[in-house]
Amino acid sequence: MSAYDEAYRRSIERPEEFWGEAALGIQWDLAPATVHAGGRWFPDGRLNTCHNAVDRHVAAGRGAQAALIYDSPVTGTTRSYTYLELLDEVSKAAGMLRDLGVAAGDTVVIYMPMVPEAVVAMLACARLGAVHSVVFGGFAARELAVRIDHARPKVVLSASCGIEPARVVAYKPLLDAALEQAGHRPDHCVILQRPESPAELTPGRDLDWVAAVGGAEPAGCVSVAATDPLYILYTSGTTGTPKGVVRDNGGHAVALQWSMSHVYGAAPGEVFWAASDVGWVVGHSYIVYAPLLAGCTTVLYEGKPVGTPDPGAFWRVVSTYGVRTLFTAPTAFRAIKKEDPSGNFAKKYDLSALRYLFLAGERLDPDTYHWASDLLGVPVIDHWWQTETGWPIAANSVGIERLPIKPGSPTKAVPGWDVHILDADGNDCPPGAEGAVTVKLPLPPGALPTLYRDDDRFARSYLDRYPGHYLTGDGGHLDDDGYLYVMGRIDDVINVAGHRLSTGSMEEVIAAHPDVAECAVIGVADEVKGQLPMGFVVLKAGSERGQEEMERELAALVRERIGPVAAFRRAVVVSRLPKTRSGKILRATMRDIADGNPYTTPSTIEDPAALPEIARVLSDTGGH
Repeated sequence: MSAYDEAYRRSIERPEEFWGEAALGIQWDLAPATVHAGGRWFPDGRLNTCHNAVDRHVAAGRGAQAALIYDSPVTGTTRSYTYLELLDEVSKAAGMLRDLGVAAGDTVVIYMPMVPEAVVAMLACARLGAVHSVVFGGFAARELAVRIDHARPKVVLSASCGIEPARVVAYKPLLDAALEQAGHRPDHCVILQRPESPAELTPGRDLDWVAAVGGAEPAGCVSVAATDPLYILYTSGTTGTPKGVVRDNGGHAVALQWSMSHVYGAAPGEVFWAASDVGWVVGHSYIVYAPLLAGCTTVLYEGKPVGTPDPGAFWRVVSTYGVRTLFTAPTAFRAIKKEDPSGNFAKKYDLSALRYLFLAGERLDPDTYHWASDLLGVPVIDHWWQTETGWPIAANSVGIERLPIKPGSPTKAVPGWDVHILDADGNDCPPGAEGAVTVKLPLPPGALPTLYRDDDRFARSYLDRYPGHYLTGDGGHLDDDGYLYVMGRIDDVINVAGHRLSTGSMEEVIAAHPDVAECAVIGVADEVKGQLPMGFVVLKAGSERGQEEMERELAALVRERIGPVAAFRRAVVVSRLPKTRSGKILRATMRDIADGNPYTTPSTIEDPAALPEIARVLSDTGGH
């Protein structure tokens, strides 16, 4: 039996033994006597995640090792923090939060750009046993307000601005607008003033980050139960009641520590770079927590794959810091490939330290796989996971055994994940047959135990459809060798550059336009971002608005209310939407038309002329 087969079999057949051994990699205040009970992992253990990520490495004599490298081409600055320096920064920030009344179990919203203080803020919350909720800096005031109302933070940590390649984004006015819209009022907001756009502070509520942290006495680590929440991360489906994924402390620390060596093949002291954002799950797991839990050096990059300043940006970072493992989204490589198809910029740098390239966030198309593989000459590893799972479900687990790569597949299930493909009746599909991708319960450590303040919705969204299984929301199949192929979402969530976004939330925004009678938003294929949203709108009778005018206004509306991350730019005006007789809009068929795929007109369609009109309008406007 191969090393992978043995590890996988043991994780499924003897999970308590498997994860009990993995838990030895974590320092516990009270070691768990029980590995799994009542659906929870390590229920009687106690620990502190910040201690495991920072303090223990200093105590082990590795305080002088680089913990965090900050590289910001948009500001032209770099800085490296040793584990000892990071400990000092985090302890003082935790002291500040403690002085503002934050205690174990309280929530703190973090609305910050890619600066070291964002990492410090997350770890400071973990140090106190407080629950952080990071909101991506690209989200608009309305989206931030919804999250503030749901998380009910005692304190909000933010910055005066974020910096894009061509513009400065003022965060403070967005935060102020969000607080005006929100019903909940935090006690304080602590603002990191950036010189590119200093913010005006509200007396009595707002504090300056540098002054507040500078005046605080360091705080120690607070011991929490393994089952206590570490963070909330809001994911797709935030129309109406937000969908807050909860991550617990114990299972999260064990799983992420284990994944660094076994999935990614990373060792303590090595440089690990996840080119993502701390606002997304990749940033939580593999910029902040996992590399530090494993004693690696993590890179925090405030820039883009192209344009900051050129398509050689990633290669400069890899070369400068000796990055051993690079993890990013296929979108980044498609952007680099578009700007530098011959890979000339890569040839300017010494990339000999790079050992693996991991890609996730969306399906890796074979074209991009071959281009990256040929360019770098290292294994290019597609792997698949979700905000809900917190770490990979399927991957080529190179730290156990490097398996042959099949382009288009994220290889096999990672140990701990009992992956199945089920048909509509809940039966396992034979190899090659498409079905719903599920995971047989119990989910391994590190996966979400519930949704924040919504256990019923957790069951409804993930567990009720296939009893005894977790529904991933993706469709796919297994081949004869057990390799998984994930073919796309089975709901209305689209994947834009690795960011899962609800088309329903975009439809709600578009429907609010005074000239729109009804609308539909679908995700259509895009060679750079994977998918892009496209809107189809029916105007109200008597409206004389033109195509270009509507498109411009709707794009601005979505940008304002959801944020530029939605990348909404296309909206086409049609006289009617294709629907079934029961009123269901034929989104899948519309997507096929937009993507240029063959389609058949369903027999249940209400108006057979609606689909040809969609095709004609797309053709007239140049397609997508």
